[in-house]
Amino acid sequence: MATRGRGAAAAALLMAVSAALPPARGFSVPLQRPADCGAEHYFDSSRLACAPCGAHQRQSAGGSSCECEPGYRMVSSNDGFSVTCEKCPENMSGVTRDGWNCITCPKGLTSKGNCKCPNNEILVERSVDGVLLGEALCIHCNGSEQSFSASDASGSRCIRCEKTFIQVSKSCDCNSPNILTGGLCFLAREGLPPKGVAAVRFAQLGITLASAWFLKNLQSSAFACWLYSNLTACQALGNMCVMNMNSLSSSSTDACGLFQYIFVSTARVGVIHSIPYWRHNLPWLYYGDQPGLASQMLEKNHFPTTFTFKGTDKDVKLKFIAASFDAAGNFLKWQSLEGGLLQLCPDTQTKLNAAYVFGTTYQQNCKISVSKILLDFANPVFYDLFLEYNAGNGQQHLWDVPVLNLNLQYNDKFVNQGSNMNNWLLTRRFFLVDALSGIENDLGKPPRVMRIASKITISIRLVSHSQRGTIYPPLITVAYTDVLIQNPETQNVMVSFAVSYEMNQREAQIQTDIALGVLGGLAVLWSLLKTAGWKRRTGSSIIDLQTVFKFLLFYAGDLANVFFIITVGTGIYWLVFFKTIEAQQFVSVLLPLPSQEEDFVTYIACAFSLKALQFLHLLVSQLAIDIFFIDWERPKGKVLKAVEGEGVTKSAAAPVSIWRTYFIANEWNEIQTVRKINPLFQVLAVLFFLEVVGFSNLALMDASSSLTRSSESYVAPWSRILRFGVSAALWVAIAILQVIFFAVIYERFVEDKISQFVDLCCVSNISVFLLSHNCFGHYIHGRSVHGHADTNMEEMNMNLKREAENLCSQRGLLPNTDGQTFQISISRKMRLNYDWIHETLTRKRGPARLLDSSANTFEQSTRAYNAMNKFLSSFIDHVHKEMDYIVKDKLLLERILGMEFMEPIEKSIFYNDEGHSFTDVLYYGNETTLLIFDILFFSVVDLASQSFVLAAILTYLQQEIFRFIRTTLGQKNLASKTLVDQRFLI
Repeated sequence: MATRGRGAAAAALLMAVSAALPPARGFSVPLQRPADCGAEHYFDSSRLACAPCGAHQRQSAGGSSCECEPGYRMVSSNDGFSVTCEKCPENMSGVTRDGWNCITCPKGLTSKGNCKCPNNEILVERSVDGVLLGEALCIHCNGSEQSFSASDASGSRCIRCEKTFIQVSKSCDCNSPNILTGGLCFLAREGLPPKGVAAVRFAQLGITLASAWFLKNLQSSAFACWLYSNLTACQALGNMCVMNMNSLSSSSTDACGLFQYIFVSTARVGVIHSIPYWRHNLPWLYYGDQPGLASQMLEKNHFPTTFTFKGTDKDVKLKFIAASFDAAGNFLKWQSLEGGLLQLCPDTQTKLNAAYVFGTTYQQNCKISVSKILLDFANPVFYDLFLEYNAGNGQQHLWDVPVLNLNLQYNDKFVNQGSNMNNWLLTRRFFLVDALSGIENDLGKPPRVMRIASKITISIRLVSHSQRGTIYPPLITVAYTDVLIQNPETQNVMVSFAVSYEMNQREAQIQTDIALGVLGGLAVLWSLLKTAGWKRRTGSSIIDLQTVFKFLLFYAGDLANVFFIITVGTGIYWLVFFKTIEAQQFVSVLLPLPSQEEDFVTYIACAFSLKALQFLHLLVSQLAIDIFFIDWERPKGKVLKAVEGEGVTKSAAAPVSIWRTYFIANEWNEIQTVRKINPLFQVLAVLFFLEVVGFSNLALMDASSSLTRSSESYVAPWSRILRFGVSAALWVAIAILQVIFFAVIYERFVEDKISQFVDLCCVSNISVFLLSHNCFGHYIHGRSVHGHADTNMEEMNMNLKREAENLCSQRGLLPNTDGQTFQISISRKMRLNYDWIHETLTRKRGPARLLDSSANTFEQSTRAYNAMNKFLSSFIDHVHKEMDYIVKDKLLLERILGMEFMEPIEKSIFYNDEGHSFTDVLYYGNETTLLIFDILFFSVVDLASQSFVLAAILTYLQQEIFRFIRTTLGQKNLASKTLVDQRFLI
């Protein structure tokens, strides 16, 4: 009951406190840092603000507490937050090191008020049992041969002095002429390495610093390495050379100069593992500077194992392993690169390890704060990289991985930044971050300059023609960035890590150039044939500037097809052979690098530009055709017609309805932009397979052929060749399926607009006469076999029934034939008569017999229309013997070449056409050109934006824009050439 009562009381108290609290709101506090507090205040971490110290107190070294001033001892202290100080008496002015007692200091005081002792003496404040002495003692360390002791760095105890002092002077002193450097003592004698230059050159900033680390350790490391073969000293000297970017100079004795001096002078001591560049006791830093050595190392040797995807493990990993050292030369451990050892950008373990999956191009970029780098890499770590492999006898071996340091200088010149491998100077050791060599004067100070490996690339190159999955030795390329540290919190550095796979693409480039040359030559011949055919169809035999311009337009289209064939073939080749690499026993192909894709992208750009020129040429040609609808209908009977101004009526032929002509004109207007595929479905289907089904994943630069990727797995960079190959293959495949579907199913069982138009012409008793060239065009014979079409529904149905039962003649131009469509090649005389009448039709001027000064423009046009209709119908009926024509079949070679061998000099020629070739002046007959243009437009947008969605949207928009232009301008041309009022074209 008592417990329950206390609980109720607590609840009541909480409710009361809650009721007294103010409503919830945001709060702000002033920002104060320990450095802002000053000497008489400390930083109170509980308040995150500065607080005053007490009397006779000052801020401690850490800034987060207070300590007594010199001459005052502590009476009480709560870990430095609540301190009471008391002044020491005059005869005991010193304070013990712990700060709690006063003591007499016979040899003076330090700046902190503690007792001090001379060098090689230690301070004693208490007896052995801990009793405080009244007066501090300074006890001399015995440096004689019996003990060889000296005071330690803190001056609190005697320790054995450094062995070099004992070896050189048989004491703990290093007196002249002996040399004291880096805390070591060396005997002055001939043959010592020269005095080193303790400077570090930061070439990117144009700064040379006197490094505190080099001042302390360079000369001593060189002497110890040379005289005593001290392994740690040799490693430390090598590390200082690496800090100097392995740069060499014939006139400098910097770290690398000292290393080279020792390397040359120790030739007699032998080499390690029979490697001439790896001397006993020395680190392996260089491969030698002989011209062409880098080329031999990287291209003459093969890595002694093969790579295959056969077996249980489909993810074949490269087992890189690194020997790591600290700056002082101590060996740390062997470390695998898996887990992100060289990757400065944070990421998941799975994605970090994906860098070493064979065949997967890896790319990682990020921006890192300088303050974070300084925190994570306060001490530099140096790496010697190897690639682990199984020698076949169960023994694991290591293959050295050379380093291409892009910052390396030889006699103040960068030698590794060119592409000529023969000039490279390869090295072995590298580091990620060096904030040590950039410290000036005092190692306890923050660095002034930092050097960071901002770009690391591991290159794996496949041996060409091996077919055995053999690679050349890997190469790691490192580029360093020098950072002048000013405000680490706001400064950032962009870093990247990449693993690239490549093979020699020279043979593929040669084959591409050969294909381009051969097909380009054939394109020239084909364009010449097209130009010859065009000249024949225009009725001209003179080679003028227009002929040359026309040839260039033809060649642009044909050359665009050549580029398209080559790029599609290349894209599909890499898509098939690289993405089926897992099915191969050995790795035999690798994708081109992004830098090797530039020619491919250029080919696509050329193909698009040339195809766009061909498309515009096609568009302009279709918008300039001559077309006329021949109405075969004749008046049925006579009607009475009032004569204007005379007040009488006369008998006249019944007018023929114009509505059939308007109807055919509208149908022609509708089929102008009909295509063999559905453009909207085409775009949506391609986008569906790419983004929804996952075909876009086939464009990633990895060997996986899976269409899905988990969110946790690493996503490799895109390959522009594969992106084009995947998208182009889908475009072509879906287009072919659409063409087959429309040709076999839709047009046969649902609707065939082209054939229906021809049938409609025959039912309407209207023929179509069109000229795509000056003397060449097409003719659709639509003359009704029933004599007239302007009739009622009952008679129309009766006529169709008779035709279905073969109770009337056939529809063909010639008796007992069904041929209704023809290619026509007209004579010059026929063309002149056509133009003579057409000038009136287009309201320019007309012959006197057709014009009347009192007639308005509409009446003149109507008369011209009737004259053209009468002329063309009489031409078809062989009325004009001087302008007659013959009907014949085209030769097979004429069909293949798209030209006519016979020239229509006296008689025009009608060529039988069973394929509805009049669609050449429509979108329908140019589907290949339109499709290739759409594919190239889609690809160019995608390659520029790396977005299939944006490419699909813009492709559909351009289709609609050009369709609108083609429809609008085509409608105007139709109205102009046929005299059909544009208001009736809907």
